[in-house]
Amino acid sequence: MTHRPFSRRFARLFGGSLRARLVASAVLFVLVAIPLTGLVLAHVLEGIVRAEVATRLDLQLSTLRAALTEGERPPPRPGRPRGDARPEGDLNFDRFGPEPPPFNGPGSGWYWRILVDGQEMASSRSLGPRSLDMVDPEEEDGPPHRLRPAQDEDGQALLVRSLRFERGGKDIRIDVTAPRAALNAPLRDAILAVALTLAGLGLLLIGAIVFQVRFGLLPLEHLRGALKAVREGRRERIEGPQPAELKPLVDELNALIAQDAAHLRQARLHVANLAHGLKTPLATLSAAAERLDAGERQAEMLGLLDLMDRRIRHHLRRARTAALGGTRRQADVARHGRDLAAMLDKFRENEAVRIEARLPETLPAGVDGEDLDEMLGNLLDNARRHARSLVTFDAASQGREVLIRIGDDGPGLSEAEIATVRQPGRRLDESQPGHGFGIPITAEIAELYGGRLEFGRAGVGGLEARLVLPAATVE
Repeated sequence: MTHRPFSRRFARLFGGSLRARLVASAVLFVLVAIPLTGLVLAHVLEGIVRAEVATRLDLQLSTLRAALTEGERPPPRPGRPRGDARPEGDLNFDRFGPEPPPFNGPGSGWYWRILVDGQEMASSRSLGPRSLDMVDPEEEDGPPHRLRPAQDEDGQALLVRSLRFERGGKDIRIDVTAPRAALNAPLRDAILAVALTLAGLGLLLIGAIVFQVRFGLLPLEHLRGALKAVREGRRERIEGPQPAELKPLVDELNALIAQDAAHLRQARLHVANLAHGLKTPLATLSAAAERLDAGERQAEMLGLLDLMDRRIRHHLRRARTAALGGTRRQADVARHGRDLAAMLDKFRENEAVRIEARLPETLPAGVDGEDLDEMLGNLLDNARRHARSLVTFDAASQGREVLIRIGDDGPGLSEAEIATVRQPGRRLDESQPGHGFGIPITAEIAELYGGRLEFGRAGVGGLEARLVLPAATVE
């Protein structure tokens, strides 16, 4: 089983959108970096808060150690009775007055005690008669390297700093505790503040990334619009200042556009030369054929000459349209359609057939006006010749396309017959006038502009031609 590289899977996930790829990759980085930063800061904050609690406990340890003296009890302070004298070498403990907070609140978790040879010599008023349960006593020896867990008999979680030393031949240990809440509460508040700050920072970064990507890709949007204007014939080349990264691409595109324009000019020149070169020989042959005696030979020659003339005109029209396709113009389907419908209605051969045109006030299409007249004229003429009494003609805009529908109330065509009439020079009814090139020419012209010609059943019962053309872009 083969595994696709992550980059290919990532690209497939976000399709072909460069903007989506850039935003998604940057957002993914932010979503990974922000939590990692939060974890690092939480660890640092925990160390700071622990150090602060440990410093406070160490200060209490130093104070308690200084309060331990050897030999005779110190003289009583004012207001306090003198204790019994002890032999030299005994340990005395002087509280130095009232217990300072927070070690004076019963059950507060801020406790201390002094053990001499394993027996409690003194303890804080906050501890009272409670006992301390040291969770890991094996760490008691040596200096207070860290805060160790413990709990009192009420089950309150504590953090302990211990100091163990010898004085006067006695083993002394001083334990000072703080409630675990003294570490957890400020740490929780600090982490919450950091988390909210990082979340806000992450949202700001994501917003900045989206803006940066959109702003950074604006030149590509402008380039796309400029290329579209060139394709539609509104501009001859890409102009305007370009970023340094896009300038080589724009220069290559302009060179390609200039090269295509030169090829189109050359193609038009060849078309004109071909038309001029064929016009005179065909005219000479036609004149010679007409001078022949009337008969089967003359009719055959005139028919061949007429076929040659139709095919040459067909291919010249196709070449001309292909050349104009590179410099697309605009034409108003509504105006051209009304003019053609009025003209055909005025000079109709069958008085019983009328053209019913339902066209908007204006409907621009991205085609040359002469080609539009050619396509509409072919379709209207074909519908009028096969209609019994009515030809319908309407057009509407459909997003980036223009849909033109021309139908008749004639007999219509089957799928096989539609395929036949799309072939150049093929006609179903040889008794009808025409050369059989109207439908193929219309289809080819539409395809050269990126459109299409379709057929279906008309609402009035006959054949309906649906001509789809690109809509014109209004600047």
